[in-house]
Amino acid sequence: MCDENKSGGGAKWRHPVSLVFRIAGMGLAVAAAAVMATASECTVYADYYGARRPRTVTYRDFPAFVYLVVAASIAAALEAVAIFLGVCRKGKARKAGAVLAPLLAAAAPALLYTSAGAAFAAGWDIYYYMEPSGRRLSVCASSAGARFCAQVHVSMWLSLSAAVAVSLAEWAAAAPACGGSGSDSDSDDSVCGHGCHSKH
Repeated sequence: MCDENKSGGGAKWRHPVSLVFRIAGMGLAVAAAAVMATASECTVYADYYGARRPRTVTYRDFPAFVYLVVAASIAAALEAVAIFLGVCRKGKARKAGAVLAPLLAAAAPALLYTSAGAAFAAGWDIYYYMEPSGRRLSVCASSAGARFCAQVHVSMWLSLSAAVAVSLAEWAAAAPACGGSGSDSDSDDSVCGHGCHSKH
């Protein structure tokens, strides 16, 4: 089984491909957070006691967008840890990777998918309820809100793309190797790697 892996290199693609997707996921998550965090330069007009006064719209006005910024930032940090552990696979780093891998594999995609879902739910019809009239003011319907809404939509898609990239990284890391044994990456490396090296 290990001879097959050694000659064919069936498992060699998993680690670099996983790292590529992790780096892409981290970059996309950072970009999603940055684009959303800077979506705060638009001014719309709102009714305040009968007067029309300018109001600056920011992502902080909408909980779903705040969650995207926070969740994408945390997910990017988690992916940075996963990349470090993936590159440094010796000694304590290897042991830490074995312990943290399940947590990282679950936490980062969960944060990215939930934040993207929340942003998509709120991002297609962004509006305020005006006080004291209670009227609903659509931000995207205003020409002044076009830039803000465009940045929100870009951030939404970046967050979703980051979630997909992280999922592909986890898939690559867990893909069957050593003749399709179907075991996880750590067990494959430990069984196949040490088994092959033991022959020398």
